[in-house]
Amino acid sequence: MDKEILPPEVGSMISGLWVRLEGLVHMVVTPGWRQNQILIILGLMALSWLLRLLTASWVQDWTRARDGWPKWRLRMMVQLRRRLALIYFTFGIWITYGAMRQLTWPSRSYLIGIVATLVTAWLVIAMLSRLVQNRTLRRILTWTLWIYATLYALELVDDVERFLSSLAVQVGTLRLSVLTAIKALLLVSALLVAARLGTQAASRSLTGNDDISPSMRVLMIKAVQVVLYGLAALIGIRALGFDLSGLALLSGAVGVGIGFGLQKVVSNLVSGIIILLDQSIKPGDVISLGDTFGWIDSLGARYVSVVTRDGREYLIPNEDLITGQVVNWSHTNKFVRLDLKFGTSYGDDPHKVRHVAVEAAKSVARVLTHPTPPVCHIVGFGDCSVDYVLRFWITDPSDGLTNIRGNVFLALWDAFKVEGISIPFPQREVRLLNDPEPPRAGPEVP
Repeated sequence: MDKEILPPEVGSMISGLWVRLEGLVHMVVTPGWRQNQILIILGLMALSWLLRLLTASWVQDWTRARDGWPKWRLRMMVQLRRRLALIYFTFGIWITYGAMRQLTWPSRSYLIGIVATLVTAWLVIAMLSRLVQNRTLRRILTWTLWIYATLYALELVDDVERFLSSLAVQVGTLRLSVLTAIKALLLVSALLVAARLGTQAASRSLTGNDDISPSMRVLMIKAVQVVLYGLAALIGIRALGFDLSGLALLSGAVGVGIGFGLQKVVSNLVSGIIILLDQSIKPGDVISLGDTFGWIDSLGARYVSVVTRDGREYLIPNEDLITGQVVNWSHTNKFVRLDLKFGTSYGDDPHKVRHVAVEAAKSVARVLTHPTPPVCHIVGFGDCSVDYVLRFWITDPSDGLTNIRGNVFLALWDAFKVEGISIPFPQREVRLLNDPEPPRAGPEVP
């Protein structure tokens, strides 16, 4: 590489790194105890692989027998079983390194110590990286930590840091180097993982707390998410060296523009917070909004999920629930009264009809008989029938209203058929205007 193209300090750093690498290669190829250490390392690798073949099936059978263990512990055992050879090699090389440090000169175990440090770092990184669920982020974090551990074991960290720090871009008073960008990326990745773990822990803790209402649980979980992820983003920006105070004017102008463009989105977000605070609607409530009847499945930041009896899921904006009229069938309690209207002929005893209707309603499983039993009242005398209303209560509106009405109507039909009570239908007499009138019966002439 041409030295005139690179800055002097960069060229000296590259030369220093090259000298260190040449020294390592020379140390490996020079005859002596270094070759013996390499043979010891290769022997430990072969022994570890043999132990893995002998014990892998036993570890698998033992893990499958742990029926009462939680899932996270079983997943951890699966990861350990996949890395049995690395685990055996790590223990074996540390034992060998400790023994050689006591029995011979430290220089005769130098390579073994480097390899022991590397494999230990690789094992710890491989296990801890499983906490990151995002595959791309996990790979980036894993490779970065492996590279750092390798440089640390070879004592090249300081040289590489000086080299990466020299690769920088100057924008005004801001100097952004490759080293700063890498540190910021690692810091943000670690903070995102910590934020996700903190959110999951808060969610598990709040979900199991019966003293907090469901709507307040959702609100508190979302607040924890916003705070943790917001702090991760702010700390990452500060780690890059940006001055957030200088962006106040620009962020204000952008905020005004975004506010005008996202009025509906902001309105739905604020409406969602209001719904969670006043607890007017919560998961499990049965509501009616226009032609939509169903129960609340979940509360989102922008919408409410309503599941109907036919399996459809409606995503209703939060603003509609705040500004429109909503029927909450289970706001304060789950008692719901239903009215059925029917009529019987004038020839049937109304006292008997009322008694039969009440007993028929009581025979249906979902109809309450205590503390509010069914009642039946006469509501009018119609053209062809005596009109009644049958009122009964249920406590499970989420199981449907049409089906319970149908079951009560069927019970009325069966009971009326048994008791001989008739349900009349309208009868009309039609006469044409130009037809002659029918002869009237007069007095009989003697």
